[in-house]
Amino acid sequence: MPHTKPLNDAVPEAAPCFHCGQPLPHTIDTVDAAWTVRIAGVAHTMCCPGCAAVAQTIVDLGQENYYRDRTAYAASAEGAQQLPPELQLYDNADPRFALDEDSRESTFTVEGIRCAACVWLIEQRLARLPGVDSAQLNVATERLYVRWQKERCQPGDILGALHTIGYAAYPYDLDRHTDQQRRAAKTLGRQLFVAGLSMMQVMMYVAPSYLAAEDGTLDSDMASLMRWASLLLTLPAILYSALPFWRGAWAGLRARTLGMDVPVALGIAAAFGASVIATFRGEGEVWFDSVTMFIFLLLCSRFLELRARRKAGAALERLQHALPAAASLLENYPASSAATVVRAAALAVDNVIVIKPGEAVAADCVILEGRTSLDLSLLSGESAPVPKNVGDAIAGGAINAGSMIIARVTRKAQDSTLSDLIKLINRAGGEKPRIALWADRVAAYFVAGLLLFALAAFGVWFWLDGSAVRAWPIAIAVLVVSCPCALSLATPTALAAATDQLLRQGVLVTGPQTLETLHRTTHVVLDKTGTLTWGRPVLQTTQALGAMRADFCLQVAAALEAGSAHPLARAIVNAADAAGREHWSAAALTETAGCGLEGTVHHRRYRLGSAQFVAGIAGLPPAREHADGATPVYLGAEGQWLACFHLHDGLRPDAQQTVDYFRQAGKTVVLVSGDDDVLARRVGDQLGIETTVGGYLPADKLNFVQQLQRRGCVVAMIGDGINDAAVLGAADVSFAMGSGAALAQAHADAVLLNGRLGAVADCARTAERTMRIIRQNLGWAMLYNVTAIPAAAIGLLNPWLSGVGMAASSAVVVLNALRLRRKA
Repeated sequence: MPHTKPLNDAVPEAAPCFHCGQPLPHTIDTVDAAWTVRIAGVAHTMCCPGCAAVAQTIVDLGQENYYRDRTAYAASAEGAQQLPPELQLYDNADPRFALDEDSRESTFTVEGIRCAACVWLIEQRLARLPGVDSAQLNVATERLYVRWQKERCQPGDILGALHTIGYAAYPYDLDRHTDQQRRAAKTLGRQLFVAGLSMMQVMMYVAPSYLAAEDGTLDSDMASLMRWASLLLTLPAILYSALPFWRGAWAGLRARTLGMDVPVALGIAAAFGASVIATFRGEGEVWFDSVTMFIFLLLCSRFLELRARRKAGAALERLQHALPAAASLLENYPASSAATVVRAAALAVDNVIVIKPGEAVAADCVILEGRTSLDLSLLSGESAPVPKNVGDAIAGGAINAGSMIIARVTRKAQDSTLSDLIKLINRAGGEKPRIALWADRVAAYFVAGLLLFALAAFGVWFWLDGSAVRAWPIAIAVLVVSCPCALSLATPTALAAATDQLLRQGVLVTGPQTLETLHRTTHVVLDKTGTLTWGRPVLQTTQALGAMRADFCLQVAAALEAGSAHPLARAIVNAADAAGREHWSAAALTETAGCGLEGTVHHRRYRLGSAQFVAGIAGLPPAREHADGATPVYLGAEGQWLACFHLHDGLRPDAQQTVDYFRQAGKTVVLVSGDDDVLARRVGDQLGIETTVGGYLPADKLNFVQQLQRRGCVVAMIGDGINDAAVLGAADVSFAMGSGAALAQAHADAVLLNGRLGAVADCARTAERTMRIIRQNLGWAMLYNVTAIPAAAIGLLNPWLSGVGMAASSAVVVLNALRLRRKA
């Protein structure tokens, strides 16, 4: 591994950087204390965020021995175009990065996210990096999701590109990410405090000059003294509190992009520079009060934005902290009840663990001993504890709200229901809706246009007055009063608040366009089994159609259905269990989607499923005699019809209310079912659905939705997520009734974790509110800028009043968006 500086006496003696050996900045104790990495239990200080990022990455990979064994310091990360070669230790280290043969994806945490301008700058920089297919930064969770081509790009290239524009990044780690967020909030709080203190002290010295301006009672020596005092008191705000603006603007300029910090930094620099010149000359206007007030108010706005981002991502943070780090393993169960505390990630399938009252379940399990109640509020939004007994499945992340239980692990912790849920939420933050992309593009052009407009305003006033006395403050006011951040904040803040509120209600939104598209929906297509009905049918009657007894036919059907997860299959198996099931095995099993199963039991071939499917081997179907509201499932053998199982599945109590809501909203409601057409129409008539079709296979459902789309319809599909994956993926927006292990296979844009159909109507109401608030935010941002910028250009607004306007504009957008966190 190459190095550039030997470890000898030539190394600077005054506290060198532990990574590269460069001298530490003089301000390291006050400004850059965050550049500290704990290596082998000892905290070491670095000279810059780049070295800190490299060192932390090496530690995260378990390569701390590098620092013990090295013979020279690493190349300095400060000012480098690429991070040092050590970072390649991280490249392709995690097999979970594999997306397909040629692509990889991963999640990174990026330090120093200050506002929407940072998001835009980072995404634009990575978009120009060779081999990067997509890069999306979630402003609510401060996570970066990157997809790249493994042959053209490596993770080290991504981290290096971020370093060149001033951002330290590292592989996502929950504990470090949480610690980084806490430190960022504290730093911003200190900067806000210093800016506020400077502003109040400067006001004390400026106020007398304002009061004495008319009667001339303030002599020149006293006025000069107050100017110098104001200058000294403004310096802490300029050198410390305004650091986020300086860094943001410099990063944008280094990346050759006009970020939204550029006009802010130019406005502060212009006002402060002119004031310093006037102070040294002893004549002219000074704006130290305006500068400190602008910095303070803008930091207030950013502090409010930071709090909003934290609140918007609160549900995700609660989920991430819900997975326990450890579990109590019963290694010799049932011979011994001695428990050993192990890492939750080390649990394997079939391990037996003990779950004490108040503990979180470390992984998906099945109860072996005991009975309890589980708090599933984080998983499904269900507030009441759910009773569980021996043999019941429990989801990882649930809280044991009752007594101690012993359970057998069925899925690893990293594959648990809660882990799958977190992965889906992360996917939800990985992309942006169209309206957010539009706002980002507008904001980018806005900054360039603003700088040209400020320059033109300065030129016009300089030409009119013949000097810069009037032109300079007007140009400053134009730069300061503009608020491009409001445009970029308008959409993501509202969407983050809305998705957080829905998640707390048990609706997981995973698609970027979900709320936007749901608002435009013209047709709502509903599946029947598991969607309008409970999806938990029970066997009502067994009708023998041949010489075989009904109980024998039930046992054969149970043997065929034993391995199926379909609700109708479970109903048949449960009925056989209740009747004393014979555990016969079926061989040569094949399943035809939407039709049924075929297999061999006791050397005889059977088919179980729809009448049309069974007729393929049994011959001409018998006369159909359906029990009222029941679903028929037929059993047949070679040339013989054997039995018909009548399965009844009740309607969900909120089915009627949901259908009525969409009809009253002007949507066309359609019922498309794989069940018999007669039964489907009976359910449709009961709910008042005008268009109902039955007997549709998954391919038929897909074709039906695509025909609607070809006619220009915007289709929302609601299905059970088991055999509707294709049509859920094809619909413009889709909802799946989510539960347990099926969560990971969800192809929908939203998952109803609480299993409540009425949640779709709640989501539609939230979508309507969200789009209304987004339009309000965009309208306000555009109206404010269109009004305030010309007002500043014609001299109606001075710099300090412009600062008030900019801060207030961002605050209005954020506070308006946060209204979505309240349930309508």
